[in-house]
Amino acid sequence: GSRSRWATFVTYLRLGVEHILLGFDHLLFVLGLTLLVRERKTLLWTITAFTVAHSLTLAASTLELLTLPGPPVEAAIALSILLLARELALGRREDRRETLSWRYPWLVALSFGLLHGFGFAGALRELGLASDQLGLSLLAFNLGVELGQLLVVGLVWLLLGRLARARGSETAGSKDWMGWMIHGMGALAFAWTLERVLVVLRP
Repeated sequence: GSRSRWATFVTYLRLGVEHILLGFDHLLFVLGLTLLVRERKTLLWTITAFTVAHSLTLAASTLELLTLPGPPVEAAIALSILLLARELALGRREDRRETLSWRYPWLVALSFGLLHGFGFAGALRELGLASDQLGLSLLAFNLGVELGQLLVVGLVWLLLGRLARARGSETAGSKDWMGWMIHGMGALAFAWTLERVLVVLRP
């Protein structure tokens, strides 16, 4: 009945929010996208591109229209974070607009978003789907992911705005803080990539 459908919707909505907030690799990628984009309108397009891309592959993989093995997908997701961290590091230089990511951040978000969608699908399969309400549970999980994602983007955007106003957007302190964050992101992504590639190569 309607109560059962509502309970399913709320359950998978919550699972979607929890997955993005507790899935540190996806969270770090969203954080990187937010750091990559300085203009609000461009950030909106970039996050929308990421959303559209991972929604497509999440649905396709969950419905078994297109599936990929989990370990290579997880390794590729870690690599996407490492590459994004590299772009952020390059972006601290004066010639940052010459790199593809800084000129077309939405294209990078769209491309890597397809990968992350397969990762979301793997997590959803592990959680289990309500077989009698497959479409509803898939929709609710995806909406939960988007809510969590928007929460992260909003909080990071507000934090960066406050730091810029408090210190001045180009102060040495602000640059140092951003530099440490980017290098930490890169180091973590490198460790994940190495760990996950070894899993793929393991006989």
